[in-house]
Amino acid sequence: MTFPFRHTLLSASVSLAALMAAGAVAAQEAVFVMSTNEVGAPTYNPIKATMLNTATGLIFDRLVSQSADLSYHPWLAESWEEAPDGMSWTFHLKPGVTFHNGEPFNAEAVKGWLDLFKTTEGENTYMAEAIASVEVVDENTVKFVMARPEPNLLYNLSSTFMGVVEPKSFAALGDNYGVTEVYGTGPFKLESFTVGQETVLVRNDDYTWGPAPAANHGPAKVERLTFREIPEDSTAFLELKTGGVDFLLSVPADLMGEVQKEANLAVLTMAGQDVWYMPINVTKAPFDDIRVREAAAKAINQDEILASVFGGVGAVADTFLISALPESQVSDGAKIKYDPARSNALLDEAGWVMGADGIRTKDGQPLKVSLWTQSDSIFRRLTEVVQAELKAVGFDAEITTFDSSMIRDQYKTGEQQLAVRSYNWDNADIVDWFFGGDRLGYPNVSMFNDPKAEELRTVAMTGSKNMDERVKNFTAYHEYVLTQFPMAPIYQPVQAFAYNTDRIALPEKIDAPSFGAAAFLDLEVKE
Repeated sequence: MTFPFRHTLLSASVSLAALMAAGAVAAQEAVFVMSTNEVGAPTYNPIKATMLNTATGLIFDRLVSQSADLSYHPWLAESWEEAPDGMSWTFHLKPGVTFHNGEPFNAEAVKGWLDLFKTTEGENTYMAEAIASVEVVDENTVKFVMARPEPNLLYNLSSTFMGVVEPKSFAALGDNYGVTEVYGTGPFKLESFTVGQETVLVRNDDYTWGPAPAANHGPAKVERLTFREIPEDSTAFLELKTGGVDFLLSVPADLMGEVQKEANLAVLTMAGQDVWYMPINVTKAPFDDIRVREAAAKAINQDEILASVFGGVGAVADTFLISALPESQVSDGAKIKYDPARSNALLDEAGWVMGADGIRTKDGQPLKVSLWTQSDSIFRRLTEVVQAELKAVGFDAEITTFDSSMIRDQYKTGEQQLAVRSYNWDNADIVDWFFGGDRLGYPNVSMFNDPKAEELRTVAMTGSKNMDERVKNFTAYHEYVLTQFPMAPIYQPVQAFAYNTDRIALPEKIDAPSFGAAAFLDLEVKE
C-alpha cells in the first residue's frame, strides 16, 4: 500500500539507494477509494452478484464496450451482426486473448460462460435469458440463437454484470468463485480481497486487447491498484488530503469545494449515472394509502435540496431515471414535483388532521414514520432536509442511520417505511430491478408488487422487437410506476472524482460513460 510506504520514506534511517529503489516501486502503484455505494460488495462473481464495484470491471472484460456518447464499440468481440428479424447475433471474437489462469478465450469459452447464466442460481439470469442457445461456428466466431428479439443485448453485453468469466474455474471453485479466486481476461488480476475493507489488483502483463475507446489497449501503465472501502466520505477526503490515498472514485458535491482549495488536488467530472431518491414502502401503513404516498413524494422540494445540500452541482430528479435516457421522457403529469398544497390536501382527504404542534394525527395516532439512511455525512445531511420537508406538511419522520455496508441487509427485512438512497445505472431496466414484484425487500426496497406494473414490466423487458419499441414500452412502464408513488425522486449528481495531481496523471479525454477500464488503461502514476 502506498500509505505505509510513504511513511517509510520519511524515516531518516533509510539509505538514498533504498529510497530510489523503493520510489520506483511506488510509482507503479496507486491507492483508490471506492465510492460509498460500492462499499460492502461481497463477491466478484458477476453472474450471481446483485452489487459489484469498480474493480470488477478491471478483472473482467466484456464482449462490447461503450463510449461516452453511449454508442457501442469492439472489445473482446471485434465485430458483430444482428439478423434482420432479431432472432440471431453473430460475434467475431478477438484472437489471441487468454484468461488470467492461462485458459484460452474463444467461442467455446463464450458458450461455456453464457451457459452458466442458465445453470447458476443468481439475480442476473435475465441479462442473458433472451439467448436460447449458443453455437460455436469456429474458433473465433460464435452465434447467439435468440428466444426472442432483444434490442438491449449490446447494452447487457457491455455491462459489468456480463463480464466474461472463465467457465472451468467458475465450475471448479463453486461458491468461492469471486471470493477467494476469480479469473477474467481483464487488464488486472485479483491478488487479494477482504470484504468491506480492501481489494488489491496486479497488472495483467499479457494484456493487449483493451476496449476500442481507450487510447492504450494494454498493458496498463500502473502495476498495482489498491481499492480501499471507506464508508464515510469526509474520512476518505481526509485520507486524500493527507496523502493516504491517491484517488477518490466518488466525491459528494458538498466536498468538491474543499478539494478545490488544495493545491495538489483536482476534481474530474463526468456525466452522471446516479439518481438519489426516497423509496416508499407501499405495504407499510400509512403508505399503503396511495394518497399518503403521493403526499410524502410531493413534499420533497428538489430545487431547494439541489441548492442547499448540493451547492447547485448536478440537477433535480423528477422521474426515477437519469434524464439522459429517452425512457425518462414521461408525460408531465407523471413527473413527481414539489407541490406542498397538493400534499396537504391529500393528507386532509386521507383523514390526517394537522395538530397544533405541526404533526398530523388520525384516530388519536400521530403521523409518525421511520426514515432510514446511510451513515455517510452527505446522506445524513440530505436526510435531515427531507425530514424537515416532510415535517412541513405534517409528517413526524424519525431518522434511523445504518452503515452503508449494512443497510441492504436491513432492507431485506421489509420493515422500512421511508429511506433516502441512491443507485448508479444508465439503462431503463433499473425500473425492473427496483420495482419488480419478484425482488421484494432488496433491491425492491419499496416492496412494490402491482399487477398492472407487472404486465407493463413483462412487455418492457421481453416484448420489444427493436429499440424504438423498447423505449416506448419502458416509458409506459416507468410512467405507470411513477403514478403509484413507490418513491420520490430527489437529485441527479454528476460523477465526480478527486485525485492527487502530484501522483496521478489522467488522459486528456476519457471516452467512456464511467471511470472504468478505458480510464485505468490510460491512467499514469507520476514518478
